[in-house]
Amino acid sequence: MISYNAKHWFKFIFKIHKTETFRQLFPLMVGLAIYSAVVVYFMINIIEITSKSKIAGLSVVYSVLGFVISMLLVFRTNTAYERWWEGRKLWGALVNCSRNLAIKLKVTLDDTDFFKKAIPLYSQTLRKHLQEHDSEIENIQILKIEKHHKHKPNAVALQIWFKINQAHKEGKLNEAQLITLNADWQQFTEICGACERIKKTPIPFSYSAFIKKFLFFYTMFMPFAYVGTMEYMVIPLVIFIFYVLVSIELIAEEIENPFGLDPNDLPLEQLCGVIKNSVEEIFNSKPL
Repeated sequence: MISYNAKHWFKFIFKIHKTETFRQLFPLMVGLAIYSAVVVYFMINIIEITSKSKIAGLSVVYSVLGFVISMLLVFRTNTAYERWWEGRKLWGALVNCSRNLAIKLKVTLDDTDFFKKAIPLYSQTLRKHLQEHDSEIENIQILKIEKHHKHKPNAVALQIWFKINQAHKEGKLNEAQLITLNADWQQFTEICGACERIKKTPIPFSYSAFIKKFLFFYTMFMPFAYVGTMEYMVIPLVIFIFYVLVSIELIAEEIENPFGLDPNDLPLEQLCGVIKNSVEEIFNSKPL
């Protein structure tokens, strides 16, 4: 995730970040400029469109279409941001329930070495599970989880509860403490399921495809609509509108899956570090 200072206006305006949509769209913008120039030249010099009245109706239609497409993009952006923000809230909840579980285990059990490593391990396995990363997870052998286990977050959660239940059978935890710990532990799998729902349920294909087609035809026919009023000045207008509209769509595509590795996705590795540091501090602390 990109860290920035929102007060640095001029830095945002004049600096082009390597992930800026301008870099991605630049080849298309060049091609669109050439296309628009050919259309304008053909309309002015071959067909001799010089009167505003000849295509006034088309420009009015384009004004209405511009309003429609703006409403579609607003809905698209809001939907994508809601998914991003929900993912952030879920990982914030994971930080809190990890801390709560660590605090309660610290004050109820004498031997907490297993949980000191297991609780942060859950966030690490969940991060790699959501990012579909197949590399070996640090300390995974602590829980005796087999490498071929497909859903490692569930395996880690199972081992944590197995240890808690074993402590209960040995008389180290009473019924009330077991129920209290279960409430915090249960949030692990609920958060995992909610994150999987966001990841595996993208924006419907037909809706996404319709917006892309709409944007394409809207910009491709724009030179025909405004050549009578703007002539060659329509070329930079088409490029600018194309850049703005398509950039909004690209940004929405990037943030609708907040658990990936794109620059604007959630800083999951950083959040895993927060959980690890918090849990270790809790278990290492001594009562006053």
